Amino acid sequence: MPTSQRQTFNYEALADFRYAIRRYLNFSERNARSAGLEPQQYQALLAIKGIRPPQKATIGMLAERLQIQHHSAVELMNRLESRGLVRRVRGRTDRRQVLVQLTSKGDSKLKRVSLPHRDELRTAGRRLLRALEEFLSHNGTGRAAHSGAGETNGIGASKRNYGSPRTGSAS
Repeated sequence: MPTSQRQTFNYEALADFRYAIRRYLNFSERNARSAGLEPQQYQALLAIKGIRPPQKATIGMLAERLQIQHHSAVELMNRLESRGLVRRVRGRTDRRQVLVQLTSKGDSKLKRVSLPHRDELRTAGRRLLRALEEFLSHNGTGRAAHSGAGETNGIGASKRNYGSPRTGSAS
């Protein structure tokens, strides 16, 4: 990156955005723990409930949604199953396929933990949006954005590969 671009990169807007994300995640983690769940367990329950048809909650799908390795997703499902929060069932059309479903206990626990998130997002969501809009309005360069300045992904963000969250690169 040329020196002039490095000097005009909008670090403040990026830092504000990451701070807003971290504040929300910190709230979420504390909220899950206060309900007797580890944050990753809450995220797993939410991922199972939030998968849109025709997709199905398989271990592979959950590993992808949680950005963890397959064997870690298996162990996570084992822990949730031992607590009675999920159950595994065979697929109807493909009996080799194992699907994960919430039990009524898991559904109840998820609802109890998720409701405060709705309230928190009313305020944290505004902070996140303001920080993101500030960053995007400068294209991350410290300069005002202009239309047609590159391909976007439909929400105004540039289509770039920033690395896999699993590898920890580009964080």
